[in-house]
Amino acid sequence: MDGSTSGAGPAGALPPGRLEGLLARDRAVILAGLGGLALAGWAYLVWLVHGGVDMALMGMPRDARWGAVEAVLAFVMWSVMMLAMMLPSAAPVVLLFAALERRRGRLARTAVFVAGYLATWGAFSAAATALQWGLQRAAITNAGGPALGLFGAALLGAAGLYQLTPLKRACLAHCRSPVDALAGRWRPGRRGAFVMGARHGFFCLGCCWLLMVLLFVSGVMNLLWVALLAVLVLAEKLAPGGDRLARWSGAALVALALGLAVASQV
Repeated sequence: MDGSTSGAGPAGALPPGRLEGLLARDRAVILAGLGGLALAGWAYLVWLVHGGVDMALMGMPRDARWGAVEAVLAFVMWSVMMLAMMLPSAAPVVLLFAALERRRGRLARTAVFVAGYLATWGAFSAAATALQWGLQRAAITNAGGPALGLFGAALLGAAGLYQLTPLKRACLAHCRSPVDALAGRWRPGRRGAFVMGARHGFFCLGCCWLLMVLLFVSGVMNLLWVALLAVLVLAEKLAPGGDRLARWSGAALVALALGLAVASQV
């Protein structure tokens, strides 16, 4: 039995006080683990910007062809960026999942749940890598540099309008309610934990994918833009009134898109 306490019997048979103590300890360990992963991701991004291996990739001319090395570097960059940006906002669901698993004596499944969540964002990272390569080939960006002008305005406008759609509201409501995210969808075994994590990641992706695409507007490795988007995502999912913030940010993005479109024609 993974996650069970030696000699304690089933987790459900533990005295309430001891069970609550174990839950509190698990909560601290899991928060430290999630925070450590996110901080490691941010540290990696800062290292890249200040002279890491991505500088060869980011400095490629527009007509350069990507090889296997460049594609892998871009995919790793996107994957680490998504981990750093998205994992903190998933903490409430991960903690609830861990608490339920502790009561069942299967705490180790929490890592599998997180792996499923990150796998969904890994799939997005692969798609973003392909898009980055395509934009570079079309000379719209310079290997991850800003995509301004009418194309940048179109991305801003699309992201802003998406913030106002029923699909965005539905996905955000799912992400803002850990209980609803797990209720009625429980699956047994490690495979079930992976599927549940990937499913939650899918709703998270539905909530935020166009915001992530905005990284092409400012430049993929513009850390200020990355940080602002990460804060917006975190506030939408965890802050009181996050659903209203999504609508306000959508209106602001549409206004910014109109301004950029007008400026690009002057």
